[in-house]
Amino acid sequence: MTRLVGQVQGSGHSPRKHRWFDAFAWLALAALILVTIAHLLTRPPPMPDYADVRANWQPSEAWLYDRDGRLLDSERVNFERRRLAWVPLKDISPAVRDAVVQSEDRRFWSHGGVDWLAVASAVRARLMRGGTGDRSRGASTLPMQLAAFLDPSLAQPGKRDWRTKIRQMRAGQALASGWTHDQMLEAYFNLVPLRGEAQGIDAGARSLFGKRPADMTRTDAALFAGLLPNPAAGAEALGRRACRAAKAKDCTAIRAAAATLVSGERAAQFDPALAPHLAVRLLDKPGKRVTTTIDRRIQTAAIVALRRQLAGLGSDRVRDGAVVVLDNATGDVLAYVGGVGLKSTAAAVDGANARRQAGSTLKPHLYAQVIEHGWLTAASILDDSPVQLDTASGLYVPKNYDRSFKGPVSVRNALASSLNVPAVRTLVIDDVQEFRDRLWALGYHGLVEDGEYYGFSLALGSAEVSLVEQANAFRTFANAGRWSPVHFTPGKAPQDERPIVSPAAAFIVGDILADATARADAFGADSALRLPFWAAAKTGTSKGMRDNWCIGWSDRFTVAVWVGNLEGDSMRAVSGTSGAAPVWRDVMLALHADRPGKPPTMPATVEARQISLPGTREPPRREYFLRGTAQAEMAAAPEVARRPRITSPLSGSVYALDPDIPIDRQRLAVTVSGAAAGYRLILDKKPAGDADTGLQILPRPGIHILTLVDPGGRTIDRVRFTVR
Repeated sequence: MTRLVGQVQGSGHSPRKHRWFDAFAWLALAALILVTIAHLLTRPPPMPDYADVRANWQPSEAWLYDRDGRLLDSERVNFERRRLAWVPLKDISPAVRDAVVQSEDRRFWSHGGVDWLAVASAVRARLMRGGTGDRSRGASTLPMQLAAFLDPSLAQPGKRDWRTKIRQMRAGQALASGWTHDQMLEAYFNLVPLRGEAQGIDAGARSLFGKRPADMTRTDAALFAGLLPNPAAGAEALGRRACRAAKAKDCTAIRAAAATLVSGERAAQFDPALAPHLAVRLLDKPGKRVTTTIDRRIQTAAIVALRRQLAGLGSDRVRDGAVVVLDNATGDVLAYVGGVGLKSTAAAVDGANARRQAGSTLKPHLYAQVIEHGWLTAASILDDSPVQLDTASGLYVPKNYDRSFKGPVSVRNALASSLNVPAVRTLVIDDVQEFRDRLWALGYHGLVEDGEYYGFSLALGSAEVSLVEQANAFRTFANAGRWSPVHFTPGKAPQDERPIVSPAAAFIVGDILADATARADAFGADSALRLPFWAAAKTGTSKGMRDNWCIGWSDRFTVAVWVGNLEGDSMRAVSGTSGAAPVWRDVMLALHADRPGKPPTMPATVEARQISLPGTREPPRREYFLRGTAQAEMAAAPEVARRPRITSPLSGSVYALDPDIPIDRQRLAVTVSGAAAGYRLILDKKPAGDADTGLQILPRPGIHILTLVDPGGRTIDRVRFTVR
């Protein structure tokens, strides 16, 4: 029994073996814990799918295209980085693809995210303290770099320790396991940060090389690859890296190209910059692509015409201008030029959308309104002589542009020559509120006040309007009086079309504004408004020479031009025919190079009649009338046939009594024009005497009302004046 027990005890493990086993177990457990900790510490962030990266790509730009899909302009919307459209790998120059792979990761197509041979070489070089240090990326592969682009925590500035490197390696392996090599290379080219604020090959190729990615040469490819280790490198370092990437024996040309790139001399625009103001107006989201109604050919012609005119006039005379071209039939905006820069001091302001004082450009709408009402005809005689009107803000005394008066003139000559006094007299015949409402209906929506606010000066364009509003209001004449909104984007069906002006009035006003003979007194026989085909046009200049307009139409197009100074200072030596009109003429000629404009067809509601105008300087002519209003002779009514009216004192006048002159010698003479026999004057509701006796009154200080009444007691005229 004793021996058996001893044998059993002798068959067990020795204490030393137990200790070795326990130590090994503890070491294994510690190693497992360390590996687990290292695994957790070096765990990379989750990598997205290629499809998600592609779908979430958001350019910093938005793009504007013309009606045929040609690029007009772009607008920077995101200012963090400058990114353009995502470029597929097939649209990148093969020379660039090869240069980057050879320079950054020459075994890219064969490894699974980590180049272990490069890692071993890098470790060996580190241990031996070799290498020049020029290649700052070491064993970093394209998938590893791409992982850092996708998650910046993998490449935080100043952190190049072993943990960061292992996290990049694991992230690169994760990408390689879920992405194809083509997908990784394509994403790399689109996400890589480049010189300045450019990100991705599209922004880099266009800003640094002035080319599309597909058009880059072998020299461009070498420079692109040379930029990757350090996009901010100077010319010498960049030339050295590019030369190595190109494996060139003679690097003279590459070094010269590197110097040019660093200097920025080859930098190019991201777009043609043909419609910057419209881009600001329509582009508001990153990546947005807007196809417009703009015709790039017409837009370019308008820019050239405006730029040439402003350069010719000189910035000491005028600095800014704008052009809008409309398609009459559709309302499509074919050209929208808000400015052309040059020496403008407010180049960012959109001159086509800014509200400026209209000047004489509102007169055609006024005459159209009174003609369609039958209150005047194109042959009616208006008195172009001094006039003073009593208004709520005081006495209004309109004057013509040249400060002269023509006497009796027809409506045709008054409108064609843009005479101010006849226009004001016409507004008196019409009504300020009615005219203001007509302008609102035509789309002049800056006129937010009622007629009383604007007063009679509205006939001379005291209101502020935009160039787009001007163009579309005049387009109404071209469309026989039918108004519809303009369109900046295609595909919209005609909407909200409605008649505003009668076809007859639109035809007659158009014929007047196309009549070179009628405007010869004011503009000369061969002004810029005269074209080799039918076209109607109206110029205008605002108060203080701050704005100059020319708006006109043919059978197919309406062109509106404004020149002036956007900061509001006056122009120097610029008039309607020397400022905006030459631009209008050049654009019109370009628009009709293939087919001249044709005159409109006379509506059935219009009739033509040969007339004479005795008492005026105008010769007999053929004139157009609303059917039923034609006359063979138009003459000013004789004085005796005119309605009597008070001509002195003038309404709104202020008279001051002189304390040094006896009061009974300071009487005020009252004069009445016309046949006034039997008419009486009433001063402040008290009889003052007969109207035809040369009455003299002695009013006391204060406001007085002088009334003229006919033999039946009906009020014929009334004036208000003040004595102080």
